[in-house]
Order: sequence, then structure tokens, then C-alpha cells
Amino acid sequence: MSDSPYEALSMRLGFPESAHLRKILEVLLTQEEASVAASLPGGPGDVAQKLGIPQDRAKDILEGLWQKGAAFPKDFQKRDTYRFARDLIQLHDATLASKHFDLEKNREYTKAWHTFGMEEFYVKMGNLLPQIFSKPIWRVIPAWDAIKDLEGIEPYENIRTMVDAQDALAVVPCSCRVVKQGVNDPCKFTDEQGTWHCVQFAKGANYVTARDSGKVLTKEEAFDLMQKAAKDGLMHMGPNTKDLNPNTICNCCEDCCEFFGFYKVGHVTPEALTAKSRFRAYVNVANCKGCQDCIDRCAFGAIELIRPQGSKKYKASVDEEKCFGCGVCLVGCAYDAMRFKPIMPAEALAFMD
Repeated sequence: MSDSPYEALSMRLGFPESAHLRKILEVLLTQEEASVAASLPGGPGDVAQKLGIPQDRAKDILEGLWQKGAAFPKDFQKRDTYRFARDLIQLHDATLASKHFDLEKNREYTKAWHTFGMEEFYVKMGNLLPQIFSKPIWRVIPAWDAIKDLEGIEPYENIRTMVDAQDALAVVPCSCRVVKQGVNDPCKFTDEQGTWHCVQFAKGANYVTARDSGKVLTKEEAFDLMQKAAKDGLMHMGPNTKDLNPNTICNCCEDCCEFFGFYKVGHVTPEALTAKSRFRAYVNVANCKGCQDCIDRCAFGAIELIRPQGSKKYKASVDEEKCFGCGVCLVGCAYDAMRFKPIMPAEALAFMD
């Protein structure tokens, strides 16, 4: 077989000349597997006919690609028709976010993803996405403890309501943190090996169950996980829609999250890709001890210490323009100094069409 399948797959993924993506594909797939992946969409019979191999062999390879996260069946149970990953993010998440991923055996793979991100992906894709989409594709969902006492909360901004709306829930390891662990730069906010944080809703949960790549959750387990994530300093984030059934709700941090790679390495403004909630944090100055915990927890650099006029002590101050309304500062404040308020009606939010 020639090397052309890797070239074909790189082209599909939008980086036809990338040596770094080529490395990812070569580590992930044998040449035979790459040929099968490049022949998709189709089922075992289609692949066998295109490549001139026995149908049973084609079926076995497709099953292996499904388990690796490189091929996706139209029906998770029947698995009679497959397609290749629709984009780089899906390939990244499906291949890395699995309980079967052996970090020690796959450090070459995590290193390849990390290098690709730092050298190419964050810059190119980070600048391309705002050109493709007129509105942010991602959004902040406020921590429940930050909004639970407020009135007029919409279902799509209430993480508890979103969890309760699900018929299926699951969790898998965060693919972004797996990559950082693989290059010996683990998350400073949480231990992903101890607690997984990538929560799957609806079809995403069904995918995890069929593939046995994570853990099925009850609604209470999922909500408790969200609560713990917020306390650890992680932000709930998901697709910028009102849909209560997205495939995934991430619990993100500035340390590891791909979107922060776009911001920090690709120099894309956060507002270009991520929609703020309609809430903003503010400070009850009387309660503030100037401990700086809120500063450490704010991923967007929206909080600083200032010395108010007439005060001998420094106090936290929120820059409302920089605040994304995640509520992580409020959840982590031991002195009840951080507060939350809506600054616009729900109707003013701009979702993707």
C-alpha cells in the first residue's frame, strides 16, 4: 500500500500539508487502517469492494477503528455503515477521551497532538473559526451555586435543569487534560485521572455506552460532578445553543482546554469563539479579605486587587467587560464576598442559528 491514505485523511481534516497531523495519523492508524478510513463512508461490503479485501477483514478493521475513535457508525448498535471523523476536534476527542486509553503506552500519540496544537492547530483553526461562524460556537453556562437564588433563570442557563432533562448521561476522561498529562504537564486545577470531567448528554452518552468508553451516570451523579467541578475551579461550557440536549458539556480550565489554546497560542479574542453568560460577578467589598483566591480562579483575568478610597486593605474588583459570567469565583469564595447579577435580559443573548 502507498502512503496516500494518510494524505487523503489529512486533506479531509483540513491540513493537507501538515507533517504534524501526518504524525498523529501514522501513530493512530496502520496503513491498512488508514486505507479503510479513507475509503469511508460505507459498510464492510463497500470497503471490501473498494479495497479488494475480504469482507470479514473489512468488518474487523472497521470495528477496530470504531473502538479507537476513528470511525463512527450511523447506528451505534448495528454498526453496518461508518464514516470517518467529521473534523479534527471529533478525532481528538473520540480517540483520547476513553477509559481504555493507556496513557503510558500512548505518550507518543499525546505528544503528537500537543505538538500539532502548539505549532499549527491553535493558530490556523483559531483564526479560521470566527471567519466561518458569525457568532461564537461555544458558550459559558454559569455554575449552579452562582444562580440558584436568582429569579428568571432560563432552562438553558441552569445546569441542574439541563442535567434533569436527560434520558442518558455518561462521563469520560477529558481529552484535553489527557494530552497535557501525556506531556507531563498535568492540570493545576484538578486530577483528571482521579475524576473524569467530560460529561456526555443524550446521543453523546449513548455513544459512550455503546463503545464502553466511559461511565454511565445517574442524574444526581452528573449534577454532583458538575458541582465538584465548579468548586475545583472548572467552568461549565458547551455549544452556543438553547438546546438542552447537547452531546457534551465540558468542565473547562485555562490550563488545558483547546479553546484556551486558541486564545493564548492562536491569539484569538475569547469573545470571538465563546459567548458570555448574561451574568456578571461583583464584589461585596465589606466581606472581601483580599485573599486573591478569586483572582487565581478567574480564567479571563477579570479580577484584580485594588485599594478602595478610604480603605487600608486591598479588595477584589471585577472588570465587568472581561467577566464571562461563569460563577467560578463566587463558588470558590470562602468569605461570601463574590456576588452575581444579570446585566441583560435573556432575549439579548445571541445563539447560533
